[in-house]
Amino acid sequence: MSANSLGKIFKLHSFGESHGIAMGVVLEGCPAGLTVSKKVLQSELDRRRPGAKAWDSSRNELDQIQIISGVFKGKTLGTPIAVLVFNKNSNPKSYEFIKKSPRPGHSEDLWKFKFSHYDHRGGGRSSGRETLGRVIAGAFAKMMIKKLCPDLKILAFVKQIGDIKLLDEETQIAENLLKKSQNVDSFLARFPHKKKSQDVFDLLMKAKKEGESLGALTELWIENIPKALGQPLFHKFKSDLAQAIMSLGASCSFEVGLGKDSASQKGSHFHKTKTNYGGIRGGLTTGEKIIIKTTFKPPSSYGTIAKKGRFDPCIGPRVIPVLEAIAYFITVDHLLLRRLDRL
Repeated sequence: MSANSLGKIFKLHSFGESHGIAMGVVLEGCPAGLTVSKKVLQSELDRRRPGAKAWDSSRNELDQIQIISGVFKGKTLGTPIAVLVFNKNSNPKSYEFIKKSPRPGHSEDLWKFKFSHYDHRGGGRSSGRETLGRVIAGAFAKMMIKKLCPDLKILAFVKQIGDIKLLDEETQIAENLLKKSQNVDSFLARFPHKKKSQDVFDLLMKAKKEGESLGALTELWIENIPKALGQPLFHKFKSDLAQAIMSLGASCSFEVGLGKDSASQKGSHFHKTKTNYGGIRGGLTTGEKIIIKTTFKPPSSYGTIAKKGRFDPCIGPRVIPVLEAIAYFITVDHLLLRRLDRL
């Protein structure tokens, strides 16, 4: 099985299965001398881990990291960095039904067809738990950003779950969070609206009780990013970001700026508003705020399956720190690539 790596200069190599001994990541291309904060690493994993919220999967993993190479006396060595997280709360029996009855909409039957020998427990490597490695890589990237581009800010949030949607004119709270470099975790379901976040919470709890699952729309913002990051033609900033985000399980669509609504626009109107570009033109960053929308389909576990097993009723709230991690990772990779642009 190939294709478990991401990045050109700053590279991550992800490994592990949902109910195997451990999950982990090997990072290459991180320069020597970076001060590594285990507090930052652990806090980002804590934001992603299951069992932290009432509507989450009941799988309660502490996700405690172990750095086993590449860091000495608190600083990177410039050598490969390997990080492990041991699986402590696995319960393979919860997934015995998958052997004979793959979940509709999940990739389990296709993985089994492709590889013949397949770890069905929790989806094996196709589990959302695999994103743990991406969050670790993103945490290292976040620490690098503080050195390479200290003014850069990244924020992701849930914009819609079910029929509850944050309107464009209601995003001021998210704008304030971005200005203050605060994350969105203080809001229920990471939905930045006082009343609607409670409505979303109630909707998620109802779905969990009934064994229903729900889709979600997320929004990702990157602000104060340097101008002209990106490598045309095949490593444009948007295409690398799209590849990384669309590699997430359950992702359905990726939009830059005005996205699909561009189809109904006339050029004389579209090009009057810079935000329509979403901070990227010709595959290169413009220096303006990058705006990315991503939709996620309802989880494949619903009905009796959801009531018996340990599953999330919606991907949206859990995927927010993963989206931010991916954005940090891709940005750092392109900041390092930029060093090759000119003599």
